[in-house]
Amino acid sequence: MNWFKYSSPKTFYPLAGKLMPWFAAAAVCLTVAGLYVGFFMAPTDAQQGEGYRIIFLHVPVSWMSMFIYVVMAFWAAVGLIFNSRLSAMMASALAPTGAMFTFLSLWTGALWGKPMWGTWWVWDARLTSELILLFLYMGFMALQSAIDDQRRADKAGAVLALVGVVNIPVIYFSVQWWNTLHQGASVSLTQAPSMATIMLIGMLLMALAAWMYTVAVALMRVRCIILEREYRAAWVNDLKEIRQ
Repeated sequence: MNWFKYSSPKTFYPLAGKLMPWFAAAAVCLTVAGLYVGFFMAPTDAQQGEGYRIIFLHVPVSWMSMFIYVVMAFWAAVGLIFNSRLSAMMASALAPTGAMFTFLSLWTGALWGKPMWGTWWVWDARLTSELILLFLYMGFMALQSAIDDQRRADKAGAVLALVGVVNIPVIYFSVQWWNTLHQGASVSLTQAPSMATIMLIGMLLMALAAWMYTVAVALMRVRCIILEREYRAAWVNDLKEIRQ
């Protein structure tokens, strides 16, 4: 199969429509399974009690907030280097979901921090860099919306996205580089998990659910962007005639 043919909005549009329901269904199933494991099967934490269960939401959305930004910056770079229209559209489609997950990361962290730290917010290195990530997402979307010329808007957004990538390792390694109030990584690639296996399973299920949701929503949103930007193309007019 020649995958390069799907780099065209015309050929990618129907493929996205076929894949989107499958990812959406997977997101629903994984969310139900993850919530059940996290809130009903996982044992109560010895130190934090029942309040720790917020991590089954907080950790996956925090992971996705960083991962989506890296993927968004990748597509923005591809669009900038190769002048690919679809790549720029993919970056635009990912930004709102990344901003949503970053916002949820901050709020679920505040809900966890109030009973554990006694405060909703501290200017901790991890929290502050995550807040900066939210501003980067919002700045990316605002910059693209402020420029009328779509090609110029994509290029400007791509530059901002690439500059902002430097914030991702700062978020991830902040608990190691500085003496922060935020606890260390729940799951590490270099060390065995410190949590019970059933807790880890619940967290990974929720992370996969967030991943599937991101793909489904990005596919849905990029289809809308394609129609918005390619509305003058003959193949879009053919779609309108078929639906009529």
